[in-house]
Amino acid sequence: MSDRELLLSVVRKMVEDDYETLARIMEGLDEAEVLNIMKILPHALSAKVLSVLPQNLVATLLIQLPTEFLEKIIGDLDPEKISDIILSLPEELRSDLLEKTPQKKKKLIREMLTFPEDSVGRIMSRDYLAFHVDLKVKDAANKIKAMARRRTSFSYAYVVDSDNRLVGVLRMFDLIAASREVTLRSIMKEEVYTIDSFSDREHVANDLKVHKYSAAPVVDSQGRLLGIVRAEKLIMEAQEDVAQDIQMMVGVAPEERTFSSIWFSLSRRLPWLHINLATAFAAAGVIAIFEDLIHQITALAIFLPVVAGQGGNAGAQTLAVVMRGLVMREIPRGRFKSLLIKEASLGALNGVIIGLVTAVIAWLWQANPFLGIVVGLGMIVNLIVAGFAGAAIPIIMKKLGADPAQSSSIILTTITDIVGFFAFLSFAMMFKEYII
Repeated sequence: MSDRELLLSVVRKMVEDDYETLARIMEGLDEAEVLNIMKILPHALSAKVLSVLPQNLVATLLIQLPTEFLEKIIGDLDPEKISDIILSLPEELRSDLLEKTPQKKKKLIREMLTFPEDSVGRIMSRDYLAFHVDLKVKDAANKIKAMARRRTSFSYAYVVDSDNRLVGVLRMFDLIAASREVTLRSIMKEEVYTIDSFSDREHVANDLKVHKYSAAPVVDSQGRLLGIVRAEKLIMEAQEDVAQDIQMMVGVAPEERTFSSIWFSLSRRLPWLHINLATAFAAAGVIAIFEDLIHQITALAIFLPVVAGQGGNAGAQTLAVVMRGLVMREIPRGRFKSLLIKEASLGALNGVIIGLVTAVIAWLWQANPFLGIVVGLGMIVNLIVAGFAGAAIPIIMKKLGADPAQSSSIILTTITDIVGFFAFLSFAMMFKEYII
């Protein structure tokens, strides 16, 4: 059958100007036949047909259609449809299609294409199966068989209306068991779990875990189907985020990799090393205040790194727990205060226990119980501050709109060093006459 004869055969089944019927018929045909029809349809009708076809089919067609065809019909498509089509295209083809879009529509389309960095819209897949609600079972089955020949398999198919709004989900078992002449509307499941395209990825990951879904459809504010998000993809993204957070906590750029060039790594690490150097001098400045005291009681120098080191380690423990809580959304906004109190209290308990152990060691080592008291008191103060700071730093950074992982470890270490040195040496000054 020639292209023109095929077109006439299709047109006979249509009512006048019923492009939706044409789209439904085309949806049941092979891609090669659909392409042939699209090439010989009037451009205005082609645009109307594309506006009601499922996005995954439209993307497949646009990849294979000639460039001149796109340029002729793109002006007849509304901005929302163009943005949906662009999202359905591979990354390398999106800019090409956007360039062919009339200038007056580009700004609006770019706004529609913009998803927040941590949103589901950034990582959703356009590799899904969708059919119109009025498509017959036999036509849907034929399409699925054609995809199976290309080694593409799906567990579910989504059902959409003429505006691409998600109206149901279809199990493959139900499709096989149904009569071939009924429409998908009669066998689909209408209650569908959906995800808004602007939803936070971490929140969605938790939801999928609770519902035990391996994937879920992503929709816009109008309920139009944009794609699907897979739990596997969310896990991969979460692992990448954790790896980046670990690097950022110690002042390493998230984009740096194991075999990044020396100059690239140097340019990313050196600024933070300068910041760390400045904070180290701040801690050294505290020691300089008590320089005369350290000259008189040289044993104090032995315990300076002990007090500061324990504070840093205790703070790092709190920081890790709170960072995880923020990432996994385990900390409600109304419980920030109780979290700070809890971590400061835990720091106090740790400080008393570790302080007593340290005091006994210092007493036995230097044969001076008052030196043990000074070391113990300094340890208690530093661990209380470490617990509070470890919880407060990421929370404060989040409230300020900054990334909580951004060099939190450097800030924490600075605080515990300065407080630890100052507390310990201040107590030593108070008990000076008993230590000398």
